[in-house]
Amino acid sequence: MQIFNDSEGYEKLQGPENVEKTGQLGDLYARIIELLGEDVAREGLLKTPKRVARAMQFLTQGYDIDPTAILNSAKFKEDYRQMVLVKDIEMYSLCEHHMLPFYGKAHVAYIPNGYITGLSKIARIVDAFSRRLQVQERLTLEIRDCIHNTLNPLGVAVVVEAAHMCMQIRGIQKQNSTTVTSAFTGIFLKDCRTREEFIHLIGK
Repeated sequence: MQIFNDSEGYEKLQGPENVEKTGQLGDLYARIIELLGEDVAREGLLKTPKRVARAMQFLTQGYDIDPTAILNSAKFKEDYRQMVLVKDIEMYSLCEHHMLPFYGKAHVAYIPNGYITGLSKIARIVDAFSRRLQVQERLTLEIRDCIHNTLNPLGVAVVVEAAHMCMQIRGIQKQNSTTVTSAFTGIFLKDCRTREEFIHLIGK
């Protein structure tokens, strides 16, 4: 499945079905703009409904991506049983409660048990799960479980650090707050030294 790099190209690459969906979403956003008190016929807003529709399709493209297939597309037998860590993976998502962005970074590690995957695939599954309406807690678990169930490693560790705009620009309005979530399986749960090594490495 294709992961698109910009919302302008998304519609062009997806074909007639997506063009129709963009139009339907655009009509709904036009009505929202009107209900907010704006004139959707104003020059600066004429193309806004369609732009927003394409942007939202881009930001939620994860629904059309199979993370398990991503890992299986580069799954290799390898006799390596030390930690594999990909850290500081940029992450952007939408909070499902207010549909406002939360963003930050993910740190993902696993200890192989006969199979490894391409390093870029770890970053791709972070994208696949984050490009959906999400809560950070579930996102962390989904990344962990996908790797655990697909590669059957000796253990998986995931830490996600994110800032939430629903806390920063509305509600409590705490601009400098950060939320950290973690999830572990296997040896990362059972062996304190392995877990501490992971925490030490992501803190460097």
